Amino acid sequence: MHATALIAEDEPLLARELRTQLAACWPHLEVTAVVGDGAAAVSEALRLRPAVVFLDIRMPGLDGIEAAAELAARWDDGSGPLPCVVFITAYDNYAIQAFERQAFDYLLKPLKPERLQQTVERLRARLAERAGATPAHLLEQLREIVAAPPAQSASPPLRMVQATVSGPQGTVLSMVPVAEVLYFEAADKYVRVLTRDTEYLIRTAIRELLPQLDAQVFWQVHRGTVVRSDAIDSVLRDEAGHLTLRLRGRPESLRVSRLYAHLFRPM
Repeated sequence: MHATALIAEDEPLLARELRTQLAACWPHLEVTAVVGDGAAAVSEALRLRPAVVFLDIRMPGLDGIEAAAELAARWDDGSGPLPCVVFITAYDNYAIQAFERQAFDYLLKPLKPERLQQTVERLRARLAERAGATPAHLLEQLREIVAAPPAQSASPPLRMVQATVSGPQGTVLSMVPVAEVLYFEAADKYVRVLTRDTEYLIRTAIRELLPQLDAQVFWQVHRGTVVRSDAIDSVLRDEAGHLTLRLRGRPESLRVSRLYAHLFRPM
């Protein structure tokens, strides 16, 4: 079976090793691109439409999980099914249990030829079966990994956020009640914390913040956006099926990723 693949790995030696091992155990696989960060993985996958994407979890910028989510959000159903995603990690931790229960696979560093051979066999079987799968079905499978509710912290949900805000006299550290926050939005190295009339900044990443929030109150609607569910005023679906939402107390519209559109199905 001829198939194409993309490798996203920020360590050139490991990328070369994976490519060499793939050539040995899957001669008919054509590696069409090797990139070193998550953003490049998304753009090249959208351009080349590979059947398989190998994503390192720890990469600069977008990590592997974020890149998978972004890829699914931007994939055009009319261009064919989503690629099979294989995550690569050096950490045998919570991620492994999550991936092992899904239709996708994972590889541990350092790569072992016998384990890669198992992955290749699973991929071949998947690609053979995938001809009858609909893009919507494949999107649902990916959602199970990247859009599942985050594991909640054993501690009570976060009640206050220590954030900074710029004022006439300089930057001020403020204690912001989470009950006043309408949404959180990733912005470069910071996360914006938006209340009804004030914007604050924190350095905690969205993926680190999510487990500390009450999942019944705060919903992730995009890779970098978490909104207060009871502040949602309206959701607009355009002719292409893309969703945007408005929050009571805020003038801007917020984009909803296709991975999270299921949160807004009519009751």
